[in-house]
Amino acid sequence: MKIFITDHARQRMKQRGVTLLELSHVLRFPLTIRNSHDGKKIAVGIVNNRNIHIVFFPRENYIKIITVM
Repeated sequence: MKIFITDHARQRMKQRGVTLLELSHVLRFPLTIRNSHDGKKIAVGIVNNRNIHIVFFPRENYIKIITVM
C-alpha cells in the first residue's frame, strides 16, 4: 500500500528522529490500531525500545500520515 506523508508529519519525524523504515515497520506490524476522531486512526508500535504513534487517515489506495509521535 502506498503511503503519503504530509509536510507536518515529515517535520515531526525529523524532530523526533523517526525514520521512514521505522514508520513503515509500525504500519506493517502495529501492536495496536485505535480509532480516533474524524475517521483518523492511530497505529502504535515499538521500534528499538521506543514507542511510536502514527496518526493517519486510511484511504482506499493509500494511507495519509498526519503526524508521528
